[in-house]
Amino acid sequence: MKLIAVNADKNWTNDQNVTVLANDANPLELSLDGVDRIDLNFPKFTDGRAFSQAFLLRRRLGFRGEIRATGDVLVDQLPQMQRSGFDVAVLRADQDPAVAQRVLASYPGYEVGKYQGDAQDTRPHFITAATV
Repeated sequence: MKLIAVNADKNWTNDQNVTVLANDANPLELSLDGVDRIDLNFPKFTDGRAFSQAFLLRRRLGFRGEIRATGDVLVDQLPQMQRSGFDVAVLRADQDPAVAQRVLASYPGYEVGKYQGDAQDTRPHFITAATV
């Protein structure tokens, strides 16, 4: 998962076609034609609707572009964000990127395709073609 400081995100420019999805919007009603990146907002850390939106975008809609977490993003949410389908997290201003890296490194079993499935790779590491 890529981590961005909030002040660096304001200066982030590229040629991506970006869609900002409102926190109360239904991602199933979103047209993904030509969309490269979807920004999902956490208006406060206790509001987890963006987790569900990311999961729906990955699993039900098969979105393979970038999903970015913005807003009130805390380091302790990062492992769950990664498992829900987020690629990038824009950290809240008071969150230390070094601490965020340590938090992500603390959960190596959650890496895609390891011991448990997640939004992008539903099969656990120990499942092989022979066991299916």
